[in-house]
Amino acid sequence: MNWQNFRGLGLLVALLSVTGLACGLLDDVGSEGPPRGAVVVNGVANTALQPWLETAVSTFNASATEDTNGDPVYVQMQYVESGQAVGQLLADETITLWLSDDPVWTNILADQGSNRFQNDCVSVAQSPLVIAMWRDVAESLGWPGLPIGWLDIGSLANDPAAWAYYSGGAYGDTFRLSHTHPGLSGSGASTLLAIVQAAEAQTEAVTSDDIQKPIVQASVGAFEGGVSWFSNSTAALGSAMAERGISYLGAGIMYESTVLQYGYSELVPVYPLEGTFMSTHPACISQTAVSATQAAATVFRDYLLGEEGQQTAVAAGFRPVNGTIDTNATPFDAAGGTDLTQPATVFGAPSVETVYAVQELWQSARKDVNLVMLLDTSGSMEGDKIIGMRLAAEQFVQQMGDDDYISVIDFHTQPDVVVYHKRVGDNRAEVISIIQRMVDGGDTALYDAIATGAQIIDQTTLPQTTNAMVVLTDGQDTNSSRDFDSRLIAEATAHDTTVFTIAYGSDAEESTLQALATQGNGNFFLGDEASIAAIYDEMSAAFGGSVGVGR
Repeated sequence: MNWQNFRGLGLLVALLSVTGLACGLLDDVGSEGPPRGAVVVNGVANTALQPWLETAVSTFNASATEDTNGDPVYVQMQYVESGQAVGQLLADETITLWLSDDPVWTNILADQGSNRFQNDCVSVAQSPLVIAMWRDVAESLGWPGLPIGWLDIGSLANDPAAWAYYSGGAYGDTFRLSHTHPGLSGSGASTLLAIVQAAEAQTEAVTSDDIQKPIVQASVGAFEGGVSWFSNSTAALGSAMAERGISYLGAGIMYESTVLQYGYSELVPVYPLEGTFMSTHPACISQTAVSATQAAATVFRDYLLGEEGQQTAVAAGFRPVNGTIDTNATPFDAAGGTDLTQPATVFGAPSVETVYAVQELWQSARKDVNLVMLLDTSGSMEGDKIIGMRLAAEQFVQQMGDDDYISVIDFHTQPDVVVYHKRVGDNRAEVISIIQRMVDGGDTALYDAIATGAQIIDQTTLPQTTNAMVVLTDGQDTNSSRDFDSRLIAEATAHDTTVFTIAYGSDAEESTLQALATQGNGNFFLGDEASIAAIYDEMSAAFGGSVGVGR
């Protein structure tokens, strides 16, 4: 599926505000607001930076630091991934300061139509891209004495027998792996480029031609074949991994700082033997902002580069760019598993063209999805509820890959299979038309619908596809022959099926839906008419849908 350049600021705002990500677009720091006469600096920063910048911004604002004219400088910061920020910055000229993962994202923004952040950028912190593992898992693979590489973990995630050998069966049947969506997140794009670098066995930046080589495409395909799901943000990936344990994810690709923030001592950063990328977190000032605001942004950036700002960065798990700052303390100690002499090899900086090229490769290389979508059309879904549900489901189908498969169950008094295992590319318009014609009426046979969905996955599962189930309902089960019990959960989560559930409104069985999503290594959402489209958009990203920024 082709990448969409920018799908709309409103959708991105909604996506981040309702899905429980660690960082939201509307999480402005400083509830009291700017003082009278202040020069306000509106900023956007990568989600990985939030633990540092929340403290730094609050401390800076409280200090009432003044510019050269004697006016106080006040900073308001929002937190989004770099791919998401590109869309926001194209639509919002009021942003003066942007802190991304890497300078390539300012070049991508320029390629998309705005070059205002290219000429005044200074790195304020560093963090290498690492393989985050549970300490016990890493030690079972020989860490820290035995080097582990990008290609190693890709192979391990695709080989249950090898995983059983190393783990002794202690951590589940499969080695579950995840990284962020490369259209939304800089760490996701860097993950794919790191695999390309490893496959090519080179440290200088790869080219678009390199990405087209068969060995590269095979290596990316093999790695992606072991990925369970894709996160919307680096921070959300770190948070989810730390909260849900080894059975949820054995490894996730994120920044060293994220490992230290969310899993200090329990999660360890593994530095890939082939090399990796170093995120330099450039703080870039808009050249189209008025001079007073540019000057104020420079004042804040200087604060971040100073002793206090850099000490706060280190405490949050970032490597300082100020050489006078001591890093011989928590979290950079033995308990954290860090090694400041690593990475021994840092890959060359990518270009805009290579980011686009690897995003395109990923769409064909990622594991195809075998999805069953369960949609409640009982009588209580009348009015705006069913309209919102239909629109969100339609958008979801639009974002699916051509080689994905979809089944749709329309459940009310009984479950009706209205689409059975159709290849999306050949049947997209037909599936959307069926969803558009859904009407409300009848009771709610939720449990029977779940059982029917599990049967479809059992009948259609293939080794080369990722199985997934999406369940939306607004009420209690009123008409099923099945009970919600351990047997039903086992059926629904068989074949390593990832289950996402949505309680649509206040009357749904939240505990039931949450239990099912937890057992199915998915997510549970509370939704309503206003948020349902954004929820489906996040799920689309988790399955590798075509969202974010790209060619």
